[in-house]
Amino acid sequence: MSIIGSVNKSLVAFCLLSSSLSAQELEPRALINAPIGMNFVIVASGYIYGNVLLDPAVPIEDLTADLWTVAAAYARSISFFGLAGKIGGAVPYAAGTWNGRLNGTDTSVSRTGFGDPVLKLTVNFIGSPALPLSGFRSYRQSTVAGFSLAVAAPLGQYITGKLINLGSNRWTITPRLGASKVLGSWYAEAYLGASFFTANTDFFGGQRLTQEPLFDTQAHLIRLIRGQSFWIAGSVGYIWGGQSSLDGVPKTSIESVRASLTLRVPVARQHGLKVAYINGVSARFGGDFDTIQLAWQYVFGGKK
Repeated sequence: MSIIGSVNKSLVAFCLLSSSLSAQELEPRALINAPIGMNFVIVASGYIYGNVLLDPAVPIEDLTADLWTVAAAYARSISFFGLAGKIGGAVPYAAGTWNGRLNGTDTSVSRTGFGDPVLKLTVNFIGSPALPLSGFRSYRQSTVAGFSLAVAAPLGQYITGKLINLGSNRWTITPRLGASKVLGSWYAEAYLGASFFTANTDFFGGQRLTQEPLFDTQAHLIRLIRGQSFWIAGSVGYIWGGQSSLDGVPKTSIESVRASLTLRVPVARQHGLKVAYINGVSARFGGDFDTIQLAWQYVFGGKK
């Protein structure tokens, strides 16, 4: 196999890496209702580390990645034709290093910059009416079903001709359906989503990269410890599909399983901290990572 052909396969792995990370955001309580006009400000930091699994024929061995991320996010609860919803966005910033052996020689590369920003709309269409603060005090969740639509814009750092980039140079659209059920002090949740990608027409070497839809499903079991703001959750997620093609030549698809444990603790009035550990249980191709996340949230406002 030629070096060029081998590098092409490894490049697809880097592309699928960002896709799989996006699909495996294990997020419990994504459908929680909130009073109309409530504002959420979030600053999150994370450390991602692990292996990048490549085709066995690729002459890159022992490829690992260490990535620090910081994200600023804002969301606001809204009334969507009488249904409870949220609209918001997030901007990520990352600094990372990739290490490996290319044809027996140690090599590494580092990147620092912004990733692709994301806009998101969530609407709960069953069991979650849009309520002001006065009406929300008597609201009790039973069964909630909802829909979300996230759009990642190709505005992150992308350097033409480089093997690894923090931006993807393409649009990603991710619709997702979910349901949440109250069982006493427990919540059971399940989600099913798919990510759709536009073509990257300026991939490494001027190639055209396309990718088929990437599907994901996840389940969460949440235990309320005190009130609605102090809880712990266990989660598991599975992603599959997303086969890519370079200039029309099909490459490898993704399959992986991840699990996580999340703790959310109130620290002061209107403030909360959330810490999560996400484990890469198994992966066939792409990123096999563990992730540690810490997020601070400030909540204010609400229509009376």
